[in-house]
Amino acid sequence: MLRHLAIKDFAVVRAAELEFGAGMTVISGETGAGKSLLVDALGFLCGLRADSGVVRHGAERAELSAEFDLADATPALGWLREHELDDASDCQLRRVIRADGGSRAFINGRSVTLAQLAELAALLVEIHGQHEHQALLSRPSQLQLLDAYARNDGERATVRSAADGWNALLQERDELSRQGDVSDRINYLEHQHGELQREELGAAAIEALSASHRRQANASGLIDACNAAFARLAGDDAPSASRQLLQSRAELARLAEHEPRLQQVDALLDSATIQLDEALVVLDRVRDDLDADPAQFIELERRLTRIHDLARKHRVTPEQLGARRDAIAVELDSLRGAGERLLGLSAELLAATEAWRTAAAALAKTRKLAAARLSKATTALIAELGMGGGIFQVAIEPNDSERADPLGSERVEFLVSANAGQPPRALRKVASGGELSRISLAIEVAALGLDAVPTMVFDEVDSGIGGAVSDIVGRKLRALGEKRQVLCVTHLPQVAAQGHAHYRVSKAPVDGMTQSSVESLGAGQRTEELARMLGGVEVGKEARAAAKKLLDDAAKSTAARP
Repeated sequence: MLRHLAIKDFAVVRAAELEFGAGMTVISGETGAGKSLLVDALGFLCGLRADSGVVRHGAERAELSAEFDLADATPALGWLREHELDDASDCQLRRVIRADGGSRAFINGRSVTLAQLAELAALLVEIHGQHEHQALLSRPSQLQLLDAYARNDGERATVRSAADGWNALLQERDELSRQGDVSDRINYLEHQHGELQREELGAAAIEALSASHRRQANASGLIDACNAAFARLAGDDAPSASRQLLQSRAELARLAEHEPRLQQVDALLDSATIQLDEALVVLDRVRDDLDADPAQFIELERRLTRIHDLARKHRVTPEQLGARRDAIAVELDSLRGAGERLLGLSAELLAATEAWRTAAAALAKTRKLAAARLSKATTALIAELGMGGGIFQVAIEPNDSERADPLGSERVEFLVSANAGQPPRALRKVASGGELSRISLAIEVAALGLDAVPTMVFDEVDSGIGGAVSDIVGRKLRALGEKRQVLCVTHLPQVAAQGHAHYRVSKAPVDGMTQSSVESLGAGQRTEELARMLGGVEVGKEARAAAKKLLDDAAKSTAARP
């Protein structure tokens, strides 16, 4: 639901802020005051293209922003989460249009593309006006409305699932077919796999091979170093560390009775002797294991070179060769089974085709029944709205797509004949803006409460009508406002009286420049505004009495509605 609209330096509006609540809000004012500018501002916030002409003369840029409560807009909240633009249950759309013609769009303070702004706004606002941003001119929107009217969520989900399954099988078949004769590829992969299979490619095996290679490459030096160390530590030809430790302990033991702290020294030397003996055992074992074998070194060198050559060939590190071998094995299995899989896919596709067609037929049945009901209800409402003889039809056309369509086997087109004797034409080709707005109103009222978009805007829906019809239009808008938030720009008092809230737009020269201003009207001010709309420039007691009666009648009709 739209909660707040702020406009700055837009056309003849210097600054305006409007607060909105649930129900129906009307916007009135004298001709040329700028009532439809509010709708235009929302249109630009919904992604319409803009040029520098919308920037107020003398200003650097126009700034527009709208705040929405998403409690009743689950699809919009889902879109925001999907694009990581969500901010709790609130949403702000903002648009800056510069005097040089450039513009920027923002969602919750983050810069977005105009396409993203339009995509989100379509889930928040429907503008039913006399211009190109008429919501129901879009055939996808027409189909969504018909499906909402048909209440066929289950059938649509079944069709979507069946289509996804069918299309996945088709894609798999196409990919297998594009491979053609894969025998050369199989031979090539078998050769590569064989090369890799002949080597031990585990990470631990490669590390052990590298360690053995390093040890063998340095075997002579290691042996000499071990021999020298053994001689220094425990050799017979020179005073060794082991012998010196034993001599030191013996000398100190003879004098320990005179200095008790020497016992501590003896304990430490004893521990050092044990550590030295253990070191000698390990050193002797290492020395015995070392063998400078040229033939073994050559073999280790060959194996390590082979692994590095394979790594370069496959453009991976040596540690990744095992994973590459496994990937080749998987591809080989896939290619070897391609022929058998193609035969199996044919049978699966037949079953998937039948499943989609059965589901699509069930969905088409719900749409056909709903189309008849919606056509009848909307035609009756068109007549009530002053277009006697008008006809509304929901035309259902087959969809000739070669693949299973997730939306079903048909498309819809809203057709209308505004006058008796004229053939129905596509809704988007209706010439009169006022007629287009009233037809949109009739459609929305016929599908009352089923449209997923929470905010509906009607611009000059009452253009070209008067008398009893205007009262009917007002009551239909108010009824729609009981289910959805409705904003209506109007010049008829009978329509304005039905609003739950009322804004008046006026214009006046300020510092030699015409400016529009917007004012929220209280009860007394509403009476005066309706009286002005009824009586023109001179507002008398009769006009005020008539205005008060309109407001009283609107309140009574709401109270009387069950």
